[in-house]
Amino acid sequence: MQTTTTTTSAGGFAGKELEYAQDLVKKHQAIKTEIAKVIVGQDQIIDELLIALLARGHCLLVGVPGLAKTLLISTLSRVLDLGFSRIQFTPDLMPSDITGTEILEQNISTGSKEFRFIKGPIFANIILADEINRTPPKTQAALLEAMQEHSVTAANMTYTLAEPFFVLATQNPIEQEGTYPLPEAQLDRFMLNLWLDYPSASEEVQIVKSTTSEYVAKLNKILTATDLIKFQELVRYVPVADNVIEYAVRLVGMTRPSNANTTDFVKKYVSYGAGPRASQYLVLGAKVRALINGRYTPSQEDVRALAVPVLRHRVVMNFNAEAEGLSAVQLIERLAKEA
Repeated sequence: MQTTTTTTSAGGFAGKELEYAQDLVKKHQAIKTEIAKVIVGQDQIIDELLIALLARGHCLLVGVPGLAKTLLISTLSRVLDLGFSRIQFTPDLMPSDITGTEILEQNISTGSKEFRFIKGPIFANIILADEINRTPPKTQAALLEAMQEHSVTAANMTYTLAEPFFVLATQNPIEQEGTYPLPEAQLDRFMLNLWLDYPSASEEVQIVKSTTSEYVAKLNKILTATDLIKFQELVRYVPVADNVIEYAVRLVGMTRPSNANTTDFVKKYVSYGAGPRASQYLVLGAKVRALINGRYTPSQEDVRALAVPVLRHRVVMNFNAEAEGLSAVQLIERLAKEA
């Protein structure tokens, strides 16, 4: 009788799956505790970063300079026992600088010459693509295959990237001179688009105190690659009620002006809506959000909470919206209530 009660309350989880789910809650809190030693505030952003990581997604972090975007990502990599690589995107960065290149070497024993592939910085678990919009589209495209296929093709050879593989890109929203906006195809590869805001006055006081003193945080590693893969697989086993999936699909469908049931409001202000990948990410993200909060099946509220970061970069507003000062975020928040 006790077993039946436990299984039911765990939403269908039992045995090792239930242990993993309970362990994930503890590890999630431990990761946030470690990151808090360096990063003040930003609780929601940290949660959303972890949601993308556990859902096998990628993140685009947008914020003005000085909001610790790079520090947040590097701190996360220190808490996770994973390979980390930082790529500074600049106008002269070439695709081979990311993926790697072939060099001609001479075999000392035979005297013959042969090509050898030298792996680029993309061959790591966590990739920080710093200021991704500062490099031309040709170089930005070097990330496309890696982000989608988790592999790299160079000199007609395909190399599989080690799992887990996670791209975190940063972008400055205010300085557009000398930048190259990400094409829609690449934006769609990012599960979440996260906007960092200024800290509150009390948080800024704490930031200044910690960064202008001799304080140096000692971080503990919480998750290994094996742990992370285990939790990523667990997410796929989380059951989702049909009404939650239908809500996610309905919400995404409402962003498309070409849909028969789309409101006049959307037809007036939207050029292009989100594709099916948005529905997938909403459901996957909702699963993770439920798990890290100790629940074993997601609700519509979990989907609603992720609507803005999942859809913000997938909904293209038209000139009417721009003229009237209507943002994609305002539109998404309205649709999330109406769906």
